[in-house]
Amino acid sequence: MAQQSSATAHNDSEPFRVLVIDDDPGVRDYMEALVTRQGYQVFLAADAEQALADLDDTRPDVVTLDVVLPGIDGLETLKRLKKRVPEVPVVMLSGHGQARNIVEAMQLGASDFLRKPFEVEELELAFQKALEKRALTQEVERLRGRARSETELLLLCGDNPKMREVRDIIEQVADTDITVLVRGESGTGKELVARTLFQLSGRREQPFVKVNCAALPSELLESELFGFEKGAFTGAQKRKLGKFEYANNGTIFLDEISEMHPSLQAKLLQVLQDGEFSRLGGEADVRVNTRVIAATNRNLEEAVQEGSFREDLYYRLNVVTVHIPPLRERLDGIPLLVDHFLRKNNEQYNKNLQALSQETMDVFMKYNWPGNVRELENMVRRMVVLGSEATVLEEISLRGNTPIRGEEPGEAPLDVEEMNVDFSKGETIDLKAISRRAAQVAEKRVIERVLAQTRWNRKEAAEKLQISYKALLYKMKENGLSQSR
Repeated sequence: MAQQSSATAHNDSEPFRVLVIDDDPGVRDYMEALVTRQGYQVFLAADAEQALADLDDTRPDVVTLDVVLPGIDGLETLKRLKKRVPEVPVVMLSGHGQARNIVEAMQLGASDFLRKPFEVEELELAFQKALEKRALTQEVERLRGRARSETELLLLCGDNPKMREVRDIIEQVADTDITVLVRGESGTGKELVARTLFQLSGRREQPFVKVNCAALPSELLESELFGFEKGAFTGAQKRKLGKFEYANNGTIFLDEISEMHPSLQAKLLQVLQDGEFSRLGGEADVRVNTRVIAATNRNLEEAVQEGSFREDLYYRLNVVTVHIPPLRERLDGIPLLVDHFLRKNNEQYNKNLQALSQETMDVFMKYNWPGNVRELENMVRRMVVLGSEATVLEEISLRGNTPIRGEEPGEAPLDVEEMNVDFSKGETIDLKAISRRAAQVAEKRVIERVLAQTRWNRKEAAEKLQISYKALLYKMKENGLSQSR
């Protein structure tokens, strides 16, 4: 067996390993040169017997398989490969391309079927599709164990009536294809609920694909969701599949759905209604069978009234809604969450902080938790890493005016109106200076007031506050600010 090494690694580890099974030495030589040039490590086999015998040594990430082989033919080889290594994608190659062979190969589990002679771009796309789909599958497996334990903790800890309602809804709709809208403040665990719905569904063996709708501008988000054809725009040198295609037969989680531009909302509505969309620059429609779970921390009803969110899409998404209560409304779960985060971070950082003091737990039970479960986890992580509770307790006390349950706030925080700033005259606020003068509580109050005055237009608010849009989103999450508050 010939072997060619490549210096190009994937994710700072070994390069992808490609097994080429073809009885034509000319094709093997061509594939060896082509695959090596792509940065993959290639192994060559002239027949199925050789390839199957050396399978434990080659450990391929992708296999290219000729349909016509001496001895064991390609389709039989495909059956044996899928039995031995079911997770490895197999790209079938054929000089004939008979419809019967194509159909049978796809039924047996082939990831793609190319006719010889094929274009280099076709093979690159087949590899890209196969490898990315496998990466998604591996990510699902990696997250499965972790998500199960964290989900059970989030959903089963305490006996809060609101959390019982969340559990009941999840159990009722998880094993259906119905669209679900998850609502709640930042840090409450909306993604965890989405992953729970996925894990309990009949699609759990298929991909789970997450897309943050606030992370990209609308032009890039469209190509990310729906892909594009070669030549669709400057720089589109080859076809790119979208997240909806990768999530076909699985689940797509659209986080911060309220941040999607209205023009893109129309395209999403078409997918929800018809299961069809077109890639950028494409003429033919692409059909997908993808379950949609969406999440938001905004008041979508107000967004509909303001015209920033389509009413028809709102009703299409709002078939079943899961409302996750903030942590301050389910304090009975804090002790179990603390215990879980202690064990998790002790293991991750090789530490041994066994339990928190009663003083710290008393503070936790009174604290208002603007950042919800995410804030609690971050605080516990710092305690574990530093081996001390003092820094976190000091941080909470230094916040001064940050609401703590059952306690009266101290000096009134700095307010926007006290600064005599007139936004109508184009004046702005130096948010960094405010933070230095009035600490986090003043920052929170200022952001909240500016958002209210701009009708929760975040881009406009960011301009008024002289910070970037992403920085404003971070500050809002940090301070537990959402329009649904």
